[in-house]
Amino acid sequence: MLYTGIHIQLPEAPGKILKIRKGASTYVYYQYGSEYDKQRKFALSKRDCIGKLDDDGSLIPNGNFHKYFPLAKLPGEKARTSRSGCLRIGAYVIVKWLAEQCSLQPVLRKIFNGADHGLLQDLVAYSIVCVNNAAQYYPDYAYNHPLFTIGMCQYSDTKVSSFLGGMPREKTLAFLAAWNQGRSKGEKIYVSYDSTNKNSQAGDLRLVEYGRAKDDLRLPVFNYSIAYDRTNRVPLFYEDYPGSVVDVSQIQYMVDKASGYGYQDIGFILDRGYFSKNNIKYMRGKGYDFILMLKGLSSLVDQLVMSLKGSFEQRRDCAIREFRAYGTTVKSKLFADDDCETFFHIFHSARREAVELEEIEAKIERMSRYIKKFEGRETAFAEEYSRYFELFFDKKGRKFLFAREKPGVIEHGLSLCGYFAIVSSEEMTASEALRLYKSRDNSEKLFRGDKSYLGNKSMRVYTDDATGAKIFIEFVALILRNKLFTYLKSAVLKNERKYNFMTVPAAIRELEKIELVRGGDNAYRLDHAVTATQKAILSAFGLMPEYIDQQAKEISETIAKLEQAQTEKDNGKVIENQTSCWN
Repeated sequence: MLYTGIHIQLPEAPGKILKIRKGASTYVYYQYGSEYDKQRKFALSKRDCIGKLDDDGSLIPNGNFHKYFPLAKLPGEKARTSRSGCLRIGAYVIVKWLAEQCSLQPVLRKIFNGADHGLLQDLVAYSIVCVNNAAQYYPDYAYNHPLFTIGMCQYSDTKVSSFLGGMPREKTLAFLAAWNQGRSKGEKIYVSYDSTNKNSQAGDLRLVEYGRAKDDLRLPVFNYSIAYDRTNRVPLFYEDYPGSVVDVSQIQYMVDKASGYGYQDIGFILDRGYFSKNNIKYMRGKGYDFILMLKGLSSLVDQLVMSLKGSFEQRRDCAIREFRAYGTTVKSKLFADDDCETFFHIFHSARREAVELEEIEAKIERMSRYIKKFEGRETAFAEEYSRYFELFFDKKGRKFLFAREKPGVIEHGLSLCGYFAIVSSEEMTASEALRLYKSRDNSEKLFRGDKSYLGNKSMRVYTDDATGAKIFIEFVALILRNKLFTYLKSAVLKNERKYNFMTVPAAIRELEKIELVRGGDNAYRLDHAVTATQKAILSAFGLMPEYIDQQAKEISETIAKLEQAQTEKDNGKVIENQTSCWN
């Protein structure tokens, strides 16, 4: 470990500075995190040595010191830079370009001041590039990437935590208002609305309550939903609400928010979990259209399917080729007391039929084996078993004797395999309804990207303000990542060849290989020319390799000016030998 020979005061970082005696020397460690050991059932500290103590109690820093205290100025340093000699610029350049294409930066600048605006963009880029949202690892990202902060200032994890904890909710609400104000309100758009929830161990958060968790870890959860404009392929706004609130009861509040943002000619694409009589009437009352998958096959849909069965499943004018399904449309009342008719789109898929047939047969077989185990014993069965089986008990109704299948019920279920129904308030063909509903895949990909590719499966915060800030940063990152996904997907569809590097994670990995390397003259230059793979990725955005050359030159010149200014500043003042290293 290289030690500088410089003596400074021990930095102030409560709870993170550890002194460990080894032989005749005392070493100073910076604890940057912890990891829970499930086998030994206690937390293991993660720490790095940042120096050793001299006899007078001062710190002699080593090469790790600036990794955790990037803003500290050491006595006698000239033109010091805490940046890596190898800066990864490819992903940074594309994130910056995407933000410009989305007109995102003017909206952020309007709400956040200069310093906060830059750090916010860096945290967004960190989330996308490093698939992480933990503040403790942000200094590693800042060390080897260009930054959006003023003077490319590298902040510590303490500063990041302070920034997150101090972000008022008013600013996130102001951003959503400004972001939606820039949307086109004149054209008809369909908004895909979906929600998810996240487990939390921080029980004192305002949003955290026990609810129906999608990943049931027996922990309290909070809910998070996104309204996604599938017409223009952009996230519009998000909601965070307590974990005990179920999806079906939240939809009316979302409709009110859409109305408050000024959307008028709008339709909602909803999953079956949002279906209810009250929700349908509420959207109709607001004058909004809807496309909704029905829960299973209700008695009304059962009747429609049975009346239409055999009339459309093989007709070529009913074929929807891209989904390998057949569909037809009829008008009927959705509820008995409806004063208007709704369009029912009935579909049949041979692939879906085969899967559902196998599922029902396997389910009946599994239930039959389970029931067999309890013959001659006192037991009770769930209601689902009595749906498919006649259950016989002794005269007292306690001891179970045997079971017999209900052939009519099972055969009816088998006859409905492969059929599904979508309802729409607006008149359209079955193929149009299915295409619109299938466009929900984009919003579902947003949630997969949020948890898998932005590192947000866990929030890693313990205060309400920090939770709100991380959710907000996550939403901004989703805007840019979705834009990145859209460009790459469009390029794949235009090209007959299927490249395995045209996915978002693979593209980011390739872009991260574009590096600036510090030369002997202290200037940064591109390490090598853009590769063929990187050219193909850049072409998806309509960019040429020359764009990377231009951005590399600008970044290099900016760093040179910053380091020159720092050198002049250091040469123009006397630095005391004992200096505080904590800003």
